[in-house]
Amino acid sequence: MTALAAEQTIAQQLQNLQQLENLLVLEKEVLQNQDPEALISLTEKKSNLLQTIQQLDEKNAQDPVFKNEIDSGIHQKKIAEIEAILIRCKNKNHVNGLVIQQSSLAAERMKNSLLENHNRSSMTYNSKGKKTGGLSSLGIKA
Repeated sequence: MTALAAEQTIAQQLQNLQQLENLLVLEKEVLQNQDPEALISLTEKKSNLLQTIQQLDEKNAQDPVFKNEIDSGIHQKKIAEIEAILIRCKNKNHVNGLVIQQSSLAAERMKNSLLENHNRSSMTYNSKGKKTGGLSSLGIKA
């Protein structure tokens, strides 16, 4: 790989990470709007982009010219920018995980509320300590 090729590769990876950051922002909006169809599409795009990023990283790791240029600090500014974007992506991904967790808890509370309201006398607890009861006989799953 030549110096120009290394610079282009770094620019491509920077662009990929910026796209990932944008996808994570969209993912949070989709999660908050509770749009499952959009989430499926977005998850597929995110997965493909992550795979592209990983493949480019693996390719760069095996290239001695690229590695020497990185070690010598030639691309230090761009690498620092990439690392900053990575940190932001990790933080956004963590926040999205918390949104998912909160949504799951809200769904669980709703399920418990429906179960309690349906038939208080048939309320039982399973082996994991979660409430179960009357709705299963109606074929309703929450």
